[in-house]
Amino acid sequence: MTATTVTDLYPTRGATEVATPRQDPVVWGAPDAPGPFGPADLHAFERDGFLALDELIGEDEVAGYRDELNRLVDDPDVRADERSIVEPKSQEIRSVFEVHRISEVFARLVRDERVVGRARQILGSDVYVHQSRINVKPGFGASGFYWHSDFETWHAEDGLPRMRTVSVSIALTENYATNGGLMIMPGSHKTFLGCAGATPKDNYKKSLQMQDAGTPSDEALTRMAADHGIKLFTGKAGSATWFDCNAMHGSGDNITPFPRSNVFIVFNSVENAAVEPFAAPVRRPEFIGARDFTPVR
Repeated sequence: MTATTVTDLYPTRGATEVATPRQDPVVWGAPDAPGPFGPADLHAFERDGFLALDELIGEDEVAGYRDELNRLVDDPDVRADERSIVEPKSQEIRSVFEVHRISEVFARLVRDERVVGRARQILGSDVYVHQSRINVKPGFGASGFYWHSDFETWHAEDGLPRMRTVSVSIALTENYATNGGLMIMPGSHKTFLGCAGATPKDNYKKSLQMQDAGTPSDEALTRMAADHGIKLFTGKAGSATWFDCNAMHGSGDNITPFPRSNVFIVFNSVENAAVEPFAAPVRRPEFIGARDFTPVR
């Protein structure tokens, strides 16, 4: 069902690819608002669409979260759950969604002021979790995530009206330049790229393994890369990257022996609650796009 009560500021999934200038702020909160980020941090985030932290959580904490990740991945009940997505070739777990509801350990991380406090500063309001997951990239062939804007999907298929959503990826293993790290085009968050092609029914069942609908053309990506360049993120376990919902990003395959596992949390403003999808026949399941807008406390 297409949304009819909310103006669609960001058309996508039509007959042609269309670039639209961003209609929303990047940082919604006041630059001097109290919180873990300083004014210079927020300025850098506004300019680039991301901000990397060398250490968000300490080594002792990392060990606990990594143990919990391994416990979840090894649990046959978790593997059998629809919230677990497996690699198409190896059948190893690729992602576990709604991890903050499955695991109290990760629920505490979501509520940690070092995490949620930064989200409130960027979004200028109380926030709820639109999506959470652990991304597991074991060595020797784990597949990557193709170039995309998260907001394009969240707008088209989940019904998020505005760009008032922020993600944080926290490394639970070291992220090297060689094991499938996150890549972002700095400044790409200032332009929305509406992709061509209709959304298939139950598209999420395929897209969570391999992105197809909602992916930019090679020509558009070439232009964007020429305009913005590409930043590859590396860092020790415990480091984190905050990035805007509309930043063009992706990651490569991991063919090294070194695993790359991260916990990924998406915060959305309570003032930007999801409506009906803007360019999809039905909503995605709630474990992918939440409909519980209860603020994180």
